[in-house]
Order: sequence, then C-alpha cells, then structure tokens
Amino acid sequence: MRPLRPASLVATASVAAALAVTAAVSPLPAASAHETHRHDVGAVFVQNDDPAGNTIVAYARSAAGRLRESGRYATGGRGGVLAGSVVDHLASEGSLGFDDGLLVAVNAGSDTITTFAVDGDRLTRRQILPAGGEFPVSVAMHDGKVFVLDARGGGAIQGFRRTGDRLVLVPAWHRDLGLDPDQTPEFTSTPGQVGFTPDGRRLLVTTKNGSNAVLVYGLGRRGLARTPVTTRLPGAVPFGFAFDRRGVLALTEAGTNTVATFRVARDGRLAALDSAATGQAATCWAVVSRHRVYASNAGSATLSAYRVGHDGALTDNGRTPTGAGTVDAAASRDGRFLYAQTGAAGKVDAFRVGRDGSLRQVDSVTVPNGAGGEGIVVR
Repeated sequence: MRPLRPASLVATASVAAALAVTAAVSPLPAASAHETHRHDVGAVFVQNDDPAGNTIVAYARSAAGRLRESGRYATGGRGGVLAGSVVDHLASEGSLGFDDGLLVAVNAGSDTITTFAVDGDRLTRRQILPAGGEFPVSVAMHDGKVFVLDARGGGAIQGFRRTGDRLVLVPAWHRDLGLDPDQTPEFTSTPGQVGFTPDGRRLLVTTKNGSNAVLVYGLGRRGLARTPVTTRLPGAVPFGFAFDRRGVLALTEAGTNTVATFRVARDGRLAALDSAATGQAATCWAVVSRHRVYASNAGSATLSAYRVGHDGALTDNGRTPTGAGTVDAAASRDGRFLYAQTGAAGKVDAFRVGRDGSLRQVDSVTVPNGAGGEGIVVR
C-alpha cells in the first residue's frame, strides 16, 4: 500500500483537481431518429440533491444504453451540502436506494427520506418520513429491511421495516456512531455509506476520516446487534464499497486513493485480500459489474477498472475519462452498461461495458439543477 497522506490534505487537493479537470471525451453521436419509445428497456433514476427542493429525475434507458428524460419527481424535501464539499455535496455513496419496486431517497437538508413506488420509468410518491437522525446520506435495502445512514450529530443509523410499498420506523434499530461532530473538514469526517452483505446478515458502515474504520453490525432473529465489530484502517479514509457475486468486498480508500478487497469473516471482522493504488485523485465510490469493480476518481475525472479474482486479487483493467467530478455510479443488472454521475456539471455519463471490462461512452445527459448531486439507480 502507498505511503499515507493526511486525509484533509488529500481532500483539499482532490476537490481543487476536480474543479480544474475537464476530461477529454470524444463527441457523442447524435440520437438516432429511429430510437423511439418502443426501444426502451429500462430506467435510470438520479437524485439532484437541490437545497431548494430535492428532485428525482427519471430517464428511460434504451437497448443501446442511451438516456431519454421521462419525468421529474419532487421528493417533498430539500437537498443538503456538507461543509467543504464541491462536486459531492453529500460525500457519500448510495443516497438513492432501490429494491423490489420501491425507491428510497434521502433529503439531507430536511432530515427526512422519501419513498416512491416504481413502475417502469415512472414514480409515485408514497411517504415522507423522519430519517431518525441529522443529515441522511445513504440508504441500504434488503429483504424488507431498510437502513438509513445519518451523517451529522456524530453519525447514526436508523432501521425501518417494509410493509408493501410503505416503511415503518423501528425505534430499536437506531444506533449512534459516536463520531466527533465537530471534526473538520466536515465532508471527509462524516460517515460515507451503509450497506448489507449479500446474505443480509450483516450491515456495514464506513466512517471515512471520522474514525478510519468499517463497522459491521450483526442482524439476526433478535434484530440489530447493539455494538459493531470494528475494523480500523488507519489513514485509509474508507469511503464507498460494493460486493461481488462471490461475497468479496471491494472498498475505496480515499486517504490513499486505493481500491482494497476483503472477506467479511463470521465474527464480523474484515480479512484483507488485496489492494491496488489507482494513481488517481479522490478515489471515493465503487460499483461492481459482473466480476469487475469500477472506482470513481472525483479529482481526476476518471473511472478505474479492476478485475476481481475468486480470491479477491485485483488486476488493473485501465482507466476511462468522464466528465469533471466523477462521483456515484451504478451498473445495469445484466452488466452491459454503467452510468456515472459527474458532479462538477451535474451530468450522467453512460458507458457500454465490453467483454474485457473496457468502457465506451455512448451518451451524456445534464441533470436539471444536478451540480454536486449524488444518488443513482439503474433498472
């Protein structure tokens, strides 16, 4: 692993670079006249995190991966901006969640979440609920359980049970993280993501520079464990993560601009498998597509690709330029397309994924009032 640098210096340098970088992306072909609605095969939902009024922008997704705006849906809440953030106002991964026909959005500026029923690329707003803490930034959903990560006030997680397309807050599923609420810079010191293991038996939280740790809470018949198993990663600034189909955890470490792989042991501890320095700036978000992980580098306007072996070994598959300020990303279920938010201009860049894992850009759309926004779901 490369020598560590102070996280605050890394963050400052990364944001400055993100503002300065304009990626050299080839001009995109114009939309084909024959690309009509009958060619839509899925949808992409993007959260703009607008402090004046958070909105989910829906896009129909064609068989070629192209995007066509199909609707805008107010969440009834406000977006928020963490102090020091520029291209990533929430400084988190997974601020928009989806599972089995239900979409959940965070309203950081209102301390609420909003649920939507999903029908194709159309949304119907169902509920606006208290998030259970201050400044919600990330959502995890699995088998009728929903957990929200709150960033301010020292950080917290709050759990909900799903009944149909409605959520019910479970008071016993609240845990304070106990981070320093006054630590600065705020956007690197608040927690980054909450997510389930693939089997749904554990819940993970990254704390970034708040405590440089990954917290693992057990989930069983008795509910949520009172205290987490903590794996400390000094200087790493653990940020975003995703699991592959074999249960390998791919984690981005913003403090060292590294992608690292782990196994989650039965006792909840993380067992290190491999790590690879991206050579990029602000490596903060991770998405898994088939047997590869793609890491978003906000300060370099790139996506770094790695093949993940069955033992967690990482093989470098190169870098792909994006628009400036690469943040959260998501892949289609069939692994054919990847969509990345670029926070400097508030765009979504669309890529076709080759058999060798390479990315070829096929579209780019501007999200209304989307600069700095985070949160994307692909169906």
